Amino acid sequence: MTNRSEPTPLLPERARRWRLVLGEAAENACAAATGATTPATGTVLNRDDARIDAALAALYNYSDTGGRLRGPGKRSASLDSSAPTVARWLGDIRTYFPSSVVRVIQHDALTRLNLTTLLLEPEMMDAVEPDVHLVGTLLALKDVMPESARETARTVVRRVVNDLERKLAHHTRSTVQGALDRSARTTRPRRVSDIDWDRTIRRNLQHYLPEHRTIVPQTLVGYARRSRGVQRDVILAVDQSGSMASSVVYASVFSAVLASLRTLRTSLVVFDTAVVDLTDQLSGPVDVLFGTQLGGGTDINRAIAYCQGLITRPANSIFVLISDLYEGGIREEMLRRVAEMTAAGVQVIVLLALSDDGAPAYHHDNAAALAALGVPAFACTPDKFPDLMAAAIQGQSLTAWVEQNIYDAS
Repeated sequence: MTNRSEPTPLLPERARRWRLVLGEAAENACAAATGATTPATGTVLNRDDARIDAALAALYNYSDTGGRLRGPGKRSASLDSSAPTVARWLGDIRTYFPSSVVRVIQHDALTRLNLTTLLLEPEMMDAVEPDVHLVGTLLALKDVMPESARETARTVVRRVVNDLERKLAHHTRSTVQGALDRSARTTRPRRVSDIDWDRTIRRNLQHYLPEHRTIVPQTLVGYARRSRGVQRDVILAVDQSGSMASSVVYASVFSAVLASLRTLRTSLVVFDTAVVDLTDQLSGPVDVLFGTQLGGGTDINRAIAYCQGLITRPANSIFVLISDLYEGGIREEMLRRVAEMTAAGVQVIVLLALSDDGAPAYHHDNAAALAALGVPAFACTPDKFPDLMAAAIQGQSLTAWVEQNIYDAS
């Protein structure tokens, strides 16, 4: 008869981690697993751990019967329906978790415990960790907010927008302006530093002298002097359906940054079944965001038709459509309008999302139809957007750019 060996006790740190994952019902089992002789009176959590456990249990509580862990059961909110209690709970999670984790927990609290109405309380909004997703929630609630909560909401939105501008503005301006400066070509560069050697060599390959192993540059290609006038017209059309909330926030910030460049004429249009031109508000991205109306249907064709009317210089225009492509309007007309734009020389960009949220849900058939027109539809993260705009300004193949920089293109 073979003797069964006793299981190897868990190290205290491993038992602590399992206890935090499994919840209070696993207390005795985790204590016993460390080799404690009296697990019922022992605990694997210290005081700070206990507060972390209580904060998590308030949201992710588990059902148990007779001391046995039964797995995720019927969740019931153990947070009281009062703003002060929730505010204290939010303070606890901010104390014990990094900001990235706090945002996940806040998002789960909003969806699992239906805390959206508590965001109307100023004390609640003072306690939350501002992020793009919270801004989306506040914008969806703005029309039902009492006046006392609206100003607090604007303060939260302003904090997020200011933070995004600090992170994105400098890189965007320098990248886009650099692309504009280099997009103008001349065959009579004034300085050696203005010569584009790569293009010059390619232009003069036929003048290669093998005996001297050199190329005679009969034609120089260089960068022209900077123009102070408007060089490109940029039109952004942003789908404001509920699933596009993060993209709306980022698009508003980028639009404001692009509008600050004198060499660009930037327009911002948001749409659902109606079309709203917010160009005159681009000096204040917070006002832009509060001018949006998240949710509702989608008429992409109608939005594109409006934007077509804004294009007066097709060869110098960039049209950016940000949408998941779920069209509630006339699909055939939408595709026809895109084809007309590209045939006229407009650089058309279709972004399925402009956010860090991962692979988006989108209409695959419409994305494939656009790709057949030579317009790839893809998701773009905010850090890639300035480089995308630079590629469009310089007239690069967007299909090639996508293949080099984006991994989930249609």
